[in-house]
Amino acid sequence: MTLQLSEPLKKTVDSLTEIFSDKVIEVYQSSGDTFIRVEADSIIEIGMYLRDKLHFVYLSDVFGIDRYTSDERFEVVYNLLSLKTKTRIFIKIRCEEENPEVESVTSVWPAAGWNEREVFDMFGIQFRNHPDLRRIFMPEDFQYYPLRKEFPLLGIPGSIELPSTTPDND
Repeated sequence: MTLQLSEPLKKTVDSLTEIFSDKVIEVYQSSGDTFIRVEADSIIEIGMYLRDKLHFVYLSDVFGIDRYTSDERFEVVYNLLSLKTKTRIFIKIRCEEENPEVESVTSVWPAAGWNEREVFDMFGIQFRNHPDLRRIFMPEDFQYYPLRKEFPLLGIPGSIELPSTTPDND
């Protein structure tokens, strides 16, 4: 399949695949967006290159995906924008189910801090060298990760104390 890329996207993909030929795993398009999957251990190096050389200075989002597979179960996806060329790419890395862990990109894009905390809180993916990795939605002592696919749709009975639904008659 031939990729239908604008000139700035073509330059981005060509540059990444040339300079990081041993780190870029695949490049594909879906729903008009360009996805580049890279080796997890290269995310900082590639991120700095994207920011400094290719002008992807705006990290719009970081999100997790539970692929629910036995190999490389989790993905972390970085939604990046170049304001100079008005292009968007998604960089993807994968990690294993047992002790999922990736490097934090807060040293490249400080705005990643809150998004990485959300991915940690919902999927249990640890971000090494994150400046403040703690839960953001769930209580600190909560033992589960609600966006993992094995988490029950109705939650785990008794895992969180819920507020009373009976109005106070004070």
